[in-house]
Amino acid sequence: MASALFVVSEEGYWGEECIAPLQALTAADFDVTVATPTGGKPVLDEVSVNPDEVGEETAETVVEAHENDERLANAVPVAGETAEEYDVVVFPGGHGTVWDINQDADARGLLRNAVAGEDGTALVVCHAVGLLGFTRDADGEFLVDGREVTGFPNEWEADLLDEFDRLPDGRKLPYLVTDEVEAAGGEWDAELDAAESVTVDGDLITARGPESSEAAAATLLDELGN
Repeated sequence: MASALFVVSEEGYWGEECIAPLQALTAADFDVTVATPTGGKPVLDEVSVNPDEVGEETAETVVEAHENDERLANAVPVAGETAEEYDVVVFPGGHGTVWDINQDADARGLLRNAVAGEDGTALVVCHAVGLLGFTRDADGEFLVDGREVTGFPNEWEADLLDEFDRLPDGRKLPYLVTDEVEAAGGEWDAELDAAESVTVDGDLITARGPESSEAAAATLLDELGN
């Protein structure tokens, strides 16, 4: 049976970006494991289940999964996992990732090894794409250098932040995903004129944001031959 590891934030993951690929891989008979930095249950960004923001159907689907999926309830620590054990490693987004997943050395190692391995694949979504701005390959070079990627754009971030780079919940965003990835050499194109944005560069798949979640899952399955 094919297997997948989901590396999910404890600071706030965006519901659809996790649940859509999780359910797609489950339907394709993947054995799914969920990991978080400490091994605690992932924390859901409440905005991502606000019906006024995401619609009734998406909100209900995400809440049901977050509350009842035992894989989410029984997450394992990131540090105990290795990319070689899985066919794919998935990094859902959400603003929370900028504080934990993207700054986690073990998460960086999972991404590096998933992309570097002969058989591995990584899917990185939205704010989790910021992880690429901090991940280096075995030679010490930035993993994203020269790779084509998409992710959460500065143009959208500007609509959310106040003049002091604070989010509506009061937290100050420490960096912008676009800026970090471009500084590390990534060839960034969020395809702002497109309804969805999913980019494939070798074993690395990136997706722009929530509205690209289903397309990202379908692309991943296609790349894996499912």
